[in-house]
Amino acid sequence: MNGLYDSLTVIFIFPLIIYIGANGKNKSKLTNKICAFLGDISYPLYIIHFPFIYLYCAWVFDNNITISQGIWVGTGLLIGTLLLSYLSLRL
Repeated sequence: MNGLYDSLTVIFIFPLIIYIGANGKNKSKLTNKICAFLGDISYPLYIIHFPFIYLYCAWVFDNNITISQGIWVGTGLLIGTLLLSYLSLRL
């Protein structure tokens, strides 16, 4: 069942998402700047986020961290990863 779900998602849902995104029109300059920034930062973020996720998950599971404790580290990790991605893009 999982193989069927994966196949149908890749064949139908992913192309639909790309089609919808490719046909969207931005009407304001701010929206264009935000979309351009997100598009530019997506590849550096894709490259560097994985080790940070593994470290965070290992820390949470090994130390039995609660949500109220982990949310602050997770938020800081998100912001730090975005900043590192931006620096990677610019440098």
